[in-house]
Amino acid sequence: MNIVERFIEYIRVEKRYSPRTSALYESALGDFYAFQFPDREISGIAQQELLDALSTTAIRGFIAQGLEGGISPRTMNLKLSALSSFCTYLVSSSLLDSNPAKRVFRPKEGSRLPVFYTEGALEKYLAETPPDDAPFHKIRNRMMILVMYGTGMRRSEIVNLMEKNFDQGRKVFHIVGKGDKMREIPVPISICEEILLYLKRIKIEFPEGVDGKFFVTDKGKAVYPGFVDKVVKEELSGLEGFSGRKSPHVLRHSIATHLMNHGADLNSIKEMLGHSSLAATQVYTHTSFEQLKNTFLTAHPRAKKRR
Repeated sequence: MNIVERFIEYIRVEKRYSPRTSALYESALGDFYAFQFPDREISGIAQQELLDALSTTAIRGFIAQGLEGGISPRTMNLKLSALSSFCTYLVSSSLLDSNPAKRVFRPKEGSRLPVFYTEGALEKYLAETPPDDAPFHKIRNRMMILVMYGTGMRRSEIVNLMEKNFDQGRKVFHIVGKGDKMREIPVPISICEEILLYLKRIKIEFPEGVDGKFFVTDKGKAVYPGFVDKVVKEELSGLEGFSGRKSPHVLRHSIATHLMNHGADLNSIKEMLGHSSLAATQVYTHTSFEQLKNTFLTAHPRAKKRR
């Protein structure tokens, strides 16, 4: 098994990346080495040659060739992320001294409006509260959706969330986000009440404890990124108002959009989401079509005359 195969096995088994993500990473590394060794198969290349090929210059050339060939900046950024993860793995394995991909500038992507779910669709879903005697997985799945939508947490933050991160007295979550930055997210009283009931259910379901984890699998083990993705997809698939992609990130987009539509200021949303700058938050300054329609019909002079 060569170093590429070992890395793919590592992210698939130990990191528990989804099959799709693992396949994307494997494809990206295959493309890079095909660029470096156009007439050779990876399986026939010695390990040292594979390592020597990982230079900042080579990676820059790979990204440039892809862009010149018409591949989108977003796709090339995904390939660069795969290369960077691979290099980080090699550094941790003492096979590289440093990560050369970190010195490669990412191609600028065109701005895209975020996808989001409607308030009505989410309210309808959350209004259906499972009974107290419902199976644990039903209560946990709904709680996971509620926390993601209610707080705007990232998937990684949901995976690492601990019971101690919930401050019942102050009604906030203490979160360690990207770059180990601490932030507090206020929690509405109604959600706090549901959280307390959920935490009591965990203690009943797993009397031996779950090591302080907030979200656990059906067997009381720690959840992982693919598990969270699966919960969102299973919970929202087939429901009215949830067309298109179903992912934790769309729930994050949704709460940011809804807060903006209800008049929340940009700085407050920035702090809640844990963005490092306002630039990342400004994408939510768009409005939903329904809000635009209502504003238009209310303000249009002809609409006023008709009334």
